[in-house]
Amino acid sequence: MTRIGRSFRVVVLAAAAAVATAAAAGGLEKLPPDFTFPSGDGSPGKVTFSHQNHLDPKKPGCTNCHPKLFKTMEKGATADGTPIRHTVMEKGGQCGACHGKAAFGFDSCDLCHR
Repeated sequence: MTRIGRSFRVVVLAAAAAVATAAAAGGLEKLPPDFTFPSGDGSPGKVTFSHQNHLDPKKPGCTNCHPKLFKTMEKGATADGTPIRHTVMEKGGQCGACHGKAAFGFDSCDLCHR
């Protein structure tokens, strides 16, 4: 493993440990701020991602999404660098790894687009 790869793993593990420690202390105060994605052509509204809404404070799991689906230190960036698209989500990629399966699906636009 390269030095950069080891450093990246240390950063990811440290972030996961910090979130777990905050959760054990009764809150997730150290979560990154909400992020609003730029609207694409034909978008019915802006999408704002909130870590608060996507983590179970009793069992936070940063590694469920980072780094395999989304980059850790780049807001809104997918792991493979491709733009977030509904066609990819509907096939189980990106946000669709959970949405449409374990979380609500794509039946109502206003659950994400506001």
